Amino acid sequence: MCRSRDLKFIYIFVALFGLLLISNGTAEARSSNPGLKSRVGLVVDLDSGQALYEKNADESVPIASITKLMSAMVLIDSGVPLLESITITKEDIDRYKGSRSKLQTGTTLLRAEALKLALMASENRAAAALSRVFPGGKLAFVAAMNEKAVVLGMENSFFVDSTGLRPGNVSSARDLLKLIRASMDYPLIKQYSTTREFKLIAKRGKRKVNLSYVNSNRLVRNSRWDIGLQKTGYISEAGQCLVMQTTVTGKSIAMIFLDSWGKLTRLGDAGRTRRWLERRAASKKN
Repeated sequence: MCRSRDLKFIYIFVALFGLLLISNGTAEARSSNPGLKSRVGLVVDLDSGQALYEKNADESVPIASITKLMSAMVLIDSGVPLLESITITKEDIDRYKGSRSKLQTGTTLLRAEALKLALMASENRAAAALSRVFPGGKLAFVAAMNEKAVVLGMENSFFVDSTGLRPGNVSSARDLLKLIRASMDYPLIKQYSTTREFKLIAKRGKRKVNLSYVNSNRLVRNSRWDIGLQKTGYISEAGQCLVMQTTVTGKSIAMIFLDSWGKLTRLGDAGRTRRWLERRAASKKN
C-alpha cells in the first residue's frame, strides 16, 4: 500500500516536472524569436546593423507595392518638377489585377500629390501615371529602377513596373533592408509614407473634385507606434507585405514581413515583434 502511494507520488512528480520543462521551453522559445506568422521576415537594429531575427531572408519573392519605395526614389532622383500637374489617362488603369482607384481618368493633380498618394495610400493609378509621364516613359522609368537596385547592391531584386501589381517585381528581405536604409535618406519619402490621412482638391476637366485618403498601414494612426517610414503591399502572388522603420525601446528597428497569409497577419507580426523586443530589453535590465 505504501509502495503504491510512493509510485503515485513519483508519477505526479514526473508529470509536474515535465510540465515545468515544457513551460520553460515555451518561454525560452518565445524569448528567442518573435513567433512570426509571415513566411519571410527580417528584424534588424539599424543603429548596430545586427540582424535580431530572420526567416527566409535571402529568398527572392514578389513584393507587391513595396515596389513603390523604389519608384519614389527614382522619381525624386530624376529632378522632375514635383509641383507640375499631371493627368490620369486610360493608360494608367490597372487591367492586370483590376485594382480600384479614386482617380478617375481626366483627373489632374500635382506630381507631388500623386507621389504622396502612391506612398501613403498605395494608389496604383498615381504610381502608373508617374512612370508614364517620366522622361522617356515607362521603359526608362523601369530601367532607372533596376539601375538603382544595382547601385544599392540589391542582388536578388528585379523590377518590371512602378506599381508592384506585376509579380515580376521581386526582392528578398535582405535586399529590402537596403531599400529601407536608402529610403530613409529621402525626407519626402519618410514624410509621405507616414502621412496619416490626406485630403486634396483635384480637377476633372473644369470641375473640382474632393478626394480623401487614409494610410494603408493603420499602425501609423496608432499613437503607441513611432514609425519613421513604411510601405504596405498586396497581390495574390506576394501575400500581405509590410516594411517599416520604427523605434522600439529607444532603438531604430527595421521590420520586414513578406507573404503573410492573413489580412491582419503582417500587423500582428509587427505587434509580436515589438513585444518580443520589449521583453528582450527588460530581461537585459534584470
